[in-house]
Amino acid sequence: MSRPPERVRRGAAPHADRCAPLIWTFNGPFAVCLTDVEDTLRRAIVQLDDVAGVAVALDLSLPALAARVAAGDGIQPGWSAFLARVAQRYGLPCPLRVRHRKDLGPLATLVIVYRS
Repeated sequence: MSRPPERVRRGAAPHADRCAPLIWTFNGPFAVCLTDVEDTLRRAIVQLDDVAGVAVALDLSLPALAARVAAGDGIQPGWSAFLARVAQRYGLPCPLRVRHRKDLGPLATLVIVYRS
């Protein structure tokens, strides 16, 4: 007795195309975190070899960011320059998504989701 082929919902990607997200966390001075995030993003894109199926999110912990600002870290112009570089250099199909978290965790969490 043979099993019927597995049905895939219209518009849904089959399981074979789904990959686990790549996740990195960053702590420390804000400017250093941004540099490390960009370097990690660049290295991940080289490893993936194709950005057509890539979505990138950056989670920022607002309490951790407030602590860095209280410690004397500046946000601008580093943040604007970082966003401009990411938008121009890497050919991502959609802009970097920035999400703000209200929990105290790592200052920045880079999440890359890709479809092979």
